[in-house]
Amino acid sequence: MTPIGFETHDHSDCIESALAATDARCADEGLQLTPIRRRVLAILLRNHRAMGAYEILDVLRDDGLKPQPPVAYRALDFLVTHGFAHRVERLNAFVACSAPEKRHAPVLLICRNCAAVAETQADSDAALGQAAAGTGFTVESAVLEAEGLCPGCQATPA
Repeated sequence: MTPIGFETHDHSDCIESALAATDARCADEGLQLTPIRRRVLAILLRNHRAMGAYEILDVLRDDGLKPQPPVAYRALDFLVTHGFAHRVERLNAFVACSAPEKRHAPVLLICRNCAAVAETQADSDAALGQAAAGTGFTVESAVLEAEGLCPGCQATPA
């Protein structure tokens, strides 16, 4: 079992099931998941951690590709725009979405010690929508980030 966020899971099929869910949503919504976009998503899924664009470029180069930074940024922009990945502002990095089959407003839990990132959802989606509606604003996307200590770092003596 490999850690995913703060939990362990069977890593053998999680990448394939996430890619299949992404493929299905792209087909349903008429989106084009190009080979490079798919590869960038697979890299994020494989690592189950937040990665910077230049880290992703290094992996693409290790794969034998010779991409320039705009290639990675365009792929990441597509993935984030459509909710297949999330930008982690605090880390200036990106993480694969844990629920790519549906659009949602994630809550990212970031460990301040080891930089592990877990994704969850909270009832804050409804509260944020109601607060925005009260001002006449329509929320199109939102990501909430919270910083603290993951279970592994809490268990480790300081």
